[in-house]
Amino acid sequence: MSGFKVLEEFLGDSLDLPVRCADGEVRTFHIPAPSAEDGLRVQNVMETGIRMAMDGAEPETEVLDDARELDLYRTALGTAYDDAMKHLEWPRFRHMAMTAVLWITQGLDTAEAFWNSDGVPSQAAPNRAERRASSRAAKSTRSRGSQSGTSTPPATSRARKAAQT
Repeated sequence: MSGFKVLEEFLGDSLDLPVRCADGEVRTFHIPAPSAEDGLRVQNVMETGIRMAMDGAEPETEVLDDARELDLYRTALGTAYDDAMKHLEWPRFRHMAMTAVLWITQGLDTAEAFWNSDGVPSQAAPNRAERRASSRAAKSTRSRGSQSGTSTPPATSRARKAAQT
């Protein structure tokens, strides 16, 4: 028998996002997982945008026209699309839709980071310069040595192996 768990036991197949709507009420929008075909289509759109950015396209370059953007959001939101259009203003609708797109293409952790960053991607994941600066600081910080004048020899591979069993 295989050691694989049933996929539904650990992989979420929907996303529930709480949003304060235009009427002031907080509603939780249930976004079902897209079909495989729709998921691949959303993935393709995102990869096209990433490829354009990596090829040096100007930030103002339009990846999608307005109609294709709404079609992407309709695909990503699935059955939640009409309800979201009815109850949300554009900034909240777009934030919810982009969160769904990120959930589909990059997973729950990335979607959650985006959702909680107020839609500012640089807050969701620090940029390269910040990561490098943080890495340099960590490498330059000296660790305190033993105060007793003794040192602990590094563990041998046999000792590590014994500790794991």
